[in-house]
Amino acid sequence: MSFSRREFVGGLSTTLAALGAAGLSTHNAEAQLIYQRADWDFNEFQKLVDSPAKVKQVYDIRLVGEGKFLNNVKNSLNGFIYGFGIAAAEVKIAVALHGPSNAVAFDDAMWQKYRLGEFVELNDPATGKPATRNVFFRSSGKGSDNLQERSSKMQDRSVEGLQHRGVKFLSCHTATEEQAEAMVKKFSLSSTPEEVVKDLQAHVLPGVLIVPAMVATVALLQSEGHFTYITV
Repeated sequence: MSFSRREFVGGLSTTLAALGAAGLSTHNAEAQLIYQRADWDFNEFQKLVDSPAKVKQVYDIRLVGEGKFLNNVKNSLNGFIYGFGIAAAEVKIAVALHGPSNAVAFDDAMWQKYRLGEFVELNDPATGKPATRNVFFRSSGKGSDNLQERSSKMQDRSVEGLQHRGVKFLSCHTATEEQAEAMVKKFSLSSTPEEVVKDLQAHVLPGVLIVPAMVATVALLQSEGHFTYITV
């Protein structure tokens, strides 16, 4: 049996309409392995690039390393502001999370659901077992204003505490795609990799910006935004 082009197109349209009526989006069913400009908040990234801050620094972070990089970010802030006397408003730090460190961008629900602690080989210091919560996010919200006290607000190395001081955290979409595929295989998940990606990115921490590919993002922060580069 042969079909004319008109019959084929008509049949295809009917099928697409039926999928829509059933609540199935043909677009959402496709993988977004490569983000295009319309897929993410480019304008927010451009604001970061165009920041008029006097000192701009990007931390390129691949390994979780028990979150030690957060201490380095805190030290940068304190060094610039208090050691060199640069106004806080004149300092802008971006943290580029990719590779295993990309897990730091997601909330507790995702750490539990997808066993992120086990996946990135990170134990919760409170239990000594693979973390089922994002141990790096929450700030105690406490601490004095005394610069010389270890419990002061200026020694807060949590993601939330650093965000309150103006640090911008970035999450890599490409890393999420790659990690979702690896997690589906490692844990024999029933979900497809793309379903896992959408779930993770729907649970990104408040204030975190998802970017298309971190290796490209870091280059643009350097070349267009004049951010100095550091990796620890």
